[in-house]
Amino acid sequence: MALAYLGLGSNLGDKAKNLNEAFLKLSIEVGKIICQSGFYASKPWGFNSENDFLNAVIGIETAISPTELLKKTQQIEQQLGRKNKPSTGYSDRMIDIDILFYDSLVCDQPNLKIPHPHIANRDFVLIPLSEIAPDLIHPVLNKKMSELVHR
Repeated sequence: MALAYLGLGSNLGDKAKNLNEAFLKLSIEVGKIICQSGFYASKPWGFNSENDFLNAVIGIETAISPTELLKKTQQIEQQLGRKNKPSTGYSDRMIDIDILFYDSLVCDQPNLKIPHPHIANRDFVLIPLSEIAPDLIHPVLNKKMSELVHR
């Protein structure tokens, strides 16, 4: 079993409901959720919108590969009303699920980058991640989440 950390966000509709529905689907289709952060409000990152986000991070034990995890998260996004991702930039969305970490794997494929390349720049990921896994070490930056959130 691998331990993956996923970042989730929603800025359309009933945001808390969208996150909770994603948690349920992930627990059925991906694995056992072993920890979950609180919900955090944030402004959109990388684009302008009047719709703020609600974000959370989960730790999930899974037996599926990182590639299969990406496929499952994208399917869940579609099931919960996510429109196709724009080819460039960001947009409003019902649900977004990002793979932040998969054990200590470092993966740099065109469609899959682990750890997620923007973790250290996003408080809406770092704060909930450091809440549930403060001692988790970023395998590239070689720093604990608690160190990254306080820099």
